[in-house]
Amino acid sequence: MNIAILSGKGGTGKTLLAVNLAAVANGASYIDCDVEEPNGHLFFKPDSLEVEAVTVKIPQISDDLCDGCLHCVEFCKFNALAYPNKLMIFDDICHSCGGCVLLCPQKALTERDKAIGEIRTGKSKDVDVVTGIMNSGVASGVPIIDELQKHIQQKSKEEKHVFIDCPPGSSCVVMDSIKNADYCILVAEPSIFGVHNLEMVHELVELFEKDYGVVLNKVQTGENPAEDYCLANDINILGSILFDPELGLINSNGKIAARESADYNRFFSALLDAVLKEARVETTINP
Repeated sequence: MNIAILSGKGGTGKTLLAVNLAAVANGASYIDCDVEEPNGHLFFKPDSLEVEAVTVKIPQISDDLCDGCLHCVEFCKFNALAYPNKLMIFDDICHSCGGCVLLCPQKALTERDKAIGEIRTGKSKDVDVVTGIMNSGVASGVPIIDELQKHIQQKSKEEKHVFIDCPPGSSCVVMDSIKNADYCILVAEPSIFGVHNLEMVHELVELFEKDYGVVLNKVQTGENPAEDYCLANDINILGSILFDPELGLINSNGKIAARESADYNRFFSALLDAVLKEARVETTINP
């Protein structure tokens, strides 16, 4: 089963939940789709790393063939081409559609590979760890996530539980991350701002017609606006992670609580059971 973990902003506890669920799932896969700032590998510390470059196609010009017809400039909706006195190509805003190459009547444009990031695969005990990393200055991480989706599909064929650590927010990279998810976990903080962030990802999973539930993080006594939001919108609360200095210390030291503490191993194992039970019910009702 492919389980995506989302949150409306960074720092909510998305990676905390994803790495701990993967750690107790017996032979699971952890896929880090937060390609701008991946940090799951800092907890798993995988060994036997294999690195695969991710590239996109970028046009290149043969000046001796270009006659300045401007067909390519007029075609590009992203203004990645300009012709002040000769053709200029702006790699950073090119979306690699290939239209300019197909359209050029003089065949003056060809394509070259441009590296935009990499995918690192490794092993941490019984967990397969796959991390997408985007190079600095790259406009979009979607092509990297598309490559990560191939790993997700492959792991699914192996009948392993796959935990997808999504980017924060609700942008295009998040949409791309959840497209092969069977179930989504929304992580929320117990605050007014937490409700706003929860509402964003709630709308997203509803839009994509994904089955989902919520895990409340950093829970303390007193008011919990995120819990109130779930109750008001009939959202299933899968579990609550209490605000605990011990958990914060383990996490800040780059360690996985389920591997460091017997109590947290039992807690996240029970939470995983609750998630899988709910996910199987939901996917049976809404196949």
